[in-house]
Amino acid sequence: MYLFALVGLVLITIGCVRLVSLALKTYVFKQADIYYEYPPYMKPVPALEDAARGTTTEPTKEEIDEYQKKQRTSNRQREAAESIAFILVGVPLYFYHWRVIQKEKTTESSS
Repeated sequence: MYLFALVGLVLITIGCVRLVSLALKTYVFKQADIYYEYPPYMKPVPALEDAARGTTTEPTKEEIDEYQKKQRTSNRQREAAESIAFILVGVPLYFYHWRVIQKEKTTESSS
């Protein structure tokens, strides 16, 4: 029983820590979840092959920025969902087992 109560408490702690981390990244350390990538090297395409395949262009700076913004939002939502899931699983697990432990203690002491 103590082990399951401990597991529940650990899940609650992990969820809370992750939510605090998410809040800090969102409101205080705004550059913490921006990942910089070195631009890939693009080989020049000969004109004949380019015409046969259709032209491809590199994404613009605005398109890259929009993609990165959507990616950060998605990552934040995923992290929030996982953190809330930890808490939602941990709270009942902890309180149920802790209540059982307390009931066992009171029945033992009254006997």
